[in-house]
Amino acid sequence: MSTDAAKILLAEDEAALGMIIRESLESRGFQVVFCKDGEEAKKAYEADQPDIMVLDVMMPKMDGFSLVKEVRKKDQFVPIIFLTAKSRTEDVVEGFGYGANDYLKKPFSMEELIVRIRALLNRKAPRNSEEVQEIGDYTFDCQKQLLIHGPTETEERLTHREAHLLDALIKNVNELTDRQQILKSLWGNDDFFNARSMDVFISKLRKKLAKDDSIQIINVRGYGYKLVV
Repeated sequence: MSTDAAKILLAEDEAALGMIIRESLESRGFQVVFCKDGEEAKKAYEADQPDIMVLDVMMPKMDGFSLVKEVRKKDQFVPIIFLTAKSRTEDVVEGFGYGANDYLKKPFSMEELIVRIRALLNRKAPRNSEEVQEIGDYTFDCQKQLLIHGPTETEERLTHREAHLLDALIKNVNELTDRQQILKSLWGNDDFFNARSMDVFISKLRKKLAKDDSIQIINVRGYGYKLVV
């Protein structure tokens, strides 16, 4: 299937904008399922199994963040793009935390949206990680997004983004993990907002690994991060 034959679930509560987006995407060969609120979009996702989702953040009945949280409980890999009027870094970081892959601030050009859709569709789903990985006193299951501290038997549930970021660091344990490579692989590009988002997630992982003093995530300024055990 070519990317232009892909099925897109579009959720946008502004009817006029939604129709413009739908017609623009369909004119390029995409199949579009158009929903006007979050609950309708959730039902459409379950019924249609789209190849990619384009979601407004502020929607009635169920907002975009809540919808993505529900989707990520069942599907870790369907690409998700947020359309948002919010511009604060904290809002963007929050969206990525729930498992979004990209975002576009309103107003945006249709050409930019289409470029981002195609880029995400062309990216391969992350390869399956080992079922269980050991890191110091912790056991990590990327697929279940679960981090367990052995000595205390404490379980920590990770977000989609946290799990795949930690997985990338573990695969390069005691070696430098390139910053731009992670950004392009997990966030889609290495712009300022994505870089700021990754810094926040690194801080979250440090806190969740803090029960083992032998584990450190070192910032190698200008290059990336090194997970040292």
